[in-house]
Amino acid sequence: MGKEAKARIKINKLLEEAGWRFFDDDNGKANIELENNIKITETHFDEFGDDFEKTANGYIDFLLLDDRGFPLVVLEGKSERKNPLDGKEQARRYAKASNVRFIVLSNGNLHYFWDMEKGNPTIITSFPTPESLAFRNTFKPNPQSLVSELVEDDYIVLTQKPDYASDPRWPDENQRADFLKENNLMMLRAYQKKAVHSIQRAVDTGNDRFLFEMATGTGKTLIAAAVIKLFLRTGNARRVLFLVDRIELEEQAWRAFRRYLKNDYKTVIYKQNRDDWRSTEIVVTTVQSLLVNNKYQNLFSPTDFDLVISDEAHRSIGGNSRAVFEYFVGYKLGLTATPKDYLKNIHNINERDPREIERRLLMDTYKTFGCESGEPTFRYSLLEGVKDGWLINPIVVDARTEITTQLLSDEGYSVIVTDEDGQEQEAFYSHRDFERKFFSEKTNRVFCKTFIENALRDLLSKEIGKTVVFCVSQKHASKITQILNEYAHQAFPDKYNSDFAVQVTSVIPSAQQFTINFSNNNLNGKTRFLDTYDSGKTRVCVTVGMMTTGYDCQDILNLCLLRPIFSPTDFVQIKGRGTRTYSFSYKQRNELGEIEEIKREKEHFKIFDFFANFEYFEEQYDYDEVIKLLPTGKGDGGNGPLPPFEPEYESVVPDPLKTIQESAIGLEGMKIDRMLFGHFEETVKEDEFVAQKVQEGDFKAAEEHIREEIFDKPEEYYNLEKLRRAAQVDRRITLREIIEKIFGLIPGFKSKEEMLDEECSKFISIHKPDADYVLAIKNFLKAYITDTTVRDIIESRQYARFATSPVRDDFRVLDEHWRKIIPEYVKDYISLNTYL
Repeated sequence: MGKEAKARIKINKLLEEAGWRFFDDDNGKANIELENNIKITETHFDEFGDDFEKTANGYIDFLLLDDRGFPLVVLEGKSERKNPLDGKEQARRYAKASNVRFIVLSNGNLHYFWDMEKGNPTIITSFPTPESLAFRNTFKPNPQSLVSELVEDDYIVLTQKPDYASDPRWPDENQRADFLKENNLMMLRAYQKKAVHSIQRAVDTGNDRFLFEMATGTGKTLIAAAVIKLFLRTGNARRVLFLVDRIELEEQAWRAFRRYLKNDYKTVIYKQNRDDWRSTEIVVTTVQSLLVNNKYQNLFSPTDFDLVISDEAHRSIGGNSRAVFEYFVGYKLGLTATPKDYLKNIHNINERDPREIERRLLMDTYKTFGCESGEPTFRYSLLEGVKDGWLINPIVVDARTEITTQLLSDEGYSVIVTDEDGQEQEAFYSHRDFERKFFSEKTNRVFCKTFIENALRDLLSKEIGKTVVFCVSQKHASKITQILNEYAHQAFPDKYNSDFAVQVTSVIPSAQQFTINFSNNNLNGKTRFLDTYDSGKTRVCVTVGMMTTGYDCQDILNLCLLRPIFSPTDFVQIKGRGTRTYSFSYKQRNELGEIEEIKREKEHFKIFDFFANFEYFEEQYDYDEVIKLLPTGKGDGGNGPLPPFEPEYESVVPDPLKTIQESAIGLEGMKIDRMLFGHFEETVKEDEFVAQKVQEGDFKAAEEHIREEIFDKPEEYYNLEKLRRAAQVDRRITLREIIEKIFGLIPGFKSKEEMLDEECSKFISIHKPDADYVLAIKNFLKAYITDTTVRDIIESRQYARFATSPVRDDFRVLDEHWRKIIPEYVKDYISLNTYL
């Protein structure tokens, strides 16, 4: 089969997948008469080969029609050997003759979408659907209207309450603040206006990608709302996609956009509105939900959204998640709280070190948004926020026990353990092993006691200030919650009922609501320290990762790091939980019977650093406070903490063979295997916890529950390997895929080849190679993923061994750049176990 025929087959398949219908007559041509009497014909590749432009009648390769039969898209096809952009001017001529706005350029492997009223051809990995382009064809973007739009302090308030200025309390400076607070009205601060203005300037100079680098607590969601209004109000966007990287941030973003924009624009969370999202202006979703099984390609067309915003951009579009972001054409805005040069003073670290990996992600993020120079579209730092009075800096407390000091040392913590053969051996543990392989009840108790004795108190009630504790794991969080409640019962008799501290992790039902109640000061009721004071009874939320990013609770006074942190983003985000300013207030009657209001301003907050995290990220860090903790025991093998050890059980009871029978298993597999999946499906569907977590989109909690409560039970002995065999797929499917299949979120399991094709599409959308390399990249990427020999050749650099390899010619085509970047991409972002 020739290159032309191969390209034709691939293009036909892509058209069918996108929902386009086209018709051939007996001569292989579909004739359409236009109003200007120009004859336009869809012609087979093999009739004219590569020389379409030489045909006497000026045939178009594909003319795609709308649902009324009118021309909508010109698709210019080239053979696999040619660059799709070679047909750009020819397609432009055809499009003008046909009065068509949209062009697709393709050689079967590489595709470009071109809206001739807006910008240049853009790489796409799927063809736009008819519905998406029909929707896009109804609006005419006008960048100048966006540039000239007046954005003042009241830009959001004018949507929230258009007549606010006519309220008599507004002109009164003594009542203005209360008026705004009572009506939840949000005026833009000076720097927030500057951020929006920076986008207007960028659009005026022809840019369509923007990056905001802003400290946690500076109101990035409010700014995003202002940007969304700017694009929608001026007609430069009809629909906006807001990407977040955590489930809890979906709900938070939805609430914020409803609060700011609901009078003019509708906001939905995609998973809750799968059938009617097209009727809305703002769609919120997690990037992970779209990335699993590459669902974004099936759920959306590249032209469905005119503005895509990525919250905490280098996380939500880091690595191959960026493929979701790049899939859509149009304007792109990234928001990040992690400065590019945050790790610039960290030296001599390995390239696989989490800090180095995240530094590469940060650099890639800046390149993604056209900021290779390192200068974002707009920047507002923590120091600027503190200087302007909008943010506050922490008091950092360095607290280490003898054990954690040794765990943090280069040598590690040493204990004598007995191995399976009964021999004593010396074992070494590092801080990474704490509460994973190395456990110490005494150390955890010292942590909790130290916190309670040194925590900042509420400025009015004098009880322990609201606190978030970050633990290693859910089991660790459970232990810490129990210990804190024990100490609180001793220190504050009759004030708490085992609700001083509450575990807030994904395995806890209603954990997400707990975070909301904690922020609203009504978790488990009101405080018992000061009557009628608006503060919650629960003082401490103990979590692992749920409250790290985007959680807004302004009156937090303490943060406890009871675990080592290796991600710079997590570190910056956790630190940012306490940086917001807050006014503590309480109304009471004075001696004259008059009601007076007492106010205290939050001036600082404490971070208890039990694992030298500040030193890890900032090397020589001067701690504000150093606490020497009491000894917790030495590693002598007797009193020191030991790693868990479960001896194997060996039966010595004779068990002679009773019967033996042989049966051949056919291709359909055993009946028990086929039935196993059906029984498992019924079990999972009937589990209320799993069903609830799937509905919430919390697949991590659903998977953990299934592993803990359903797998390996005597009734059926379900496990992942049995389910994989029952599914009869040519690769290792994941538990998440099984859950999604059971609840109807995916139609079936994709084959290995389908998954490989999608990985290639992601890689191409991210790295945008020239057409000359695309086919070789696809073949080599697939081989590197699936063939251990190919990976071994690359790692050992024994390239002569490619002489007998099926990808020999592809490897020769690729230059050193692609030979390096493909293996790095696979190592960083692709799980090879999936393809075994």
